[in-house]
Amino acid sequence: MNSLKIAVAQFEPRDGDKTYNLSVIEKLSRSAKESGADLISFHEMSITAYTFTKDLSRDEILSLAEDIVGGGSVQKLVDIASELDIAILAGFIELDGGKIFNTYVCVHEGKVVAKYRKLHPFISRYMSAGNEYVVFELLGWKCGILICYDNNIIENVRATTLLGAELIFAPHVTGCTPSAMPGRDYVDDELWQNREKDPVSLRLEFNGPKGRRWLLRWLPARAYDNGIYYAFTNPIGYDGEHLKNGNSMVIDPYGEILSETRSFDECYVIARITIDKL
Repeated sequence: MNSLKIAVAQFEPRDGDKTYNLSVIEKLSRSAKESGADLISFHEMSITAYTFTKDLSRDEILSLAEDIVGGGSVQKLVDIASELDIAILAGFIELDGGKIFNTYVCVHEGKVVAKYRKLHPFISRYMSAGNEYVVFELLGWKCGILICYDNNIIENVRATTLLGAELIFAPHVTGCTPSAMPGRDYVDDELWQNREKDPVSLRLEFNGPKGRRWLLRWLPARAYDNGIYYAFTNPIGYDGEHLKNGNSMVIDPYGEILSETRSFDECYVIARITIDKL
């Protein structure tokens, strides 16, 4: 296909509640399909939620982990994608050979098309690191996956591009947390609770150095420097006790934002990408 309609989603996950999170994934996938999307991408560990796992024991994480073949969550994704005739990308906790991975899958036409394990899974000492880059074909496009911090290592993006990727999916749970960079920090919970009465104050925080402005320091550069499309996803609201700013976006090979979520609610946006820009 010379062009592709990509949906990137945001929603507020519930900690460890796979049934609820999958229901939101299904709802947004259905709506995106009705709006003409060929595929929809969700954030890192969107099926289980992410941040809360930092405080879990190995046994507690194991209770959430699933085999990719026999696990009910991935099969549910396959069923949703098959019913709607749309490709879906989402993240879960994988169990394989006694090891636990932060894994992201692409499902399409009744099967798992691709699987990627996060290379830098520092959220929990019980999670093992992935050890390979992934490039796969989806709807006529060569696609790659890099999860959250994997994208901050510029060589990971270069390596994936050199393997043939034209589009990289970048599922995240990021933003609004402290770091060494000046201006990075948490966003006050009061602003989130008061978001309907005073949306401007919260949007200013989300758009500033704690959130969107930090993303724009490096995310468009990954697309521009490698001449590829980027599909960035991120939750909105709370993931664990950390407030996240959303701003899921599709970026073209020139580093231009084609479409971006700017709501405080669960939603998605669609962008049309074209082969001639590569």
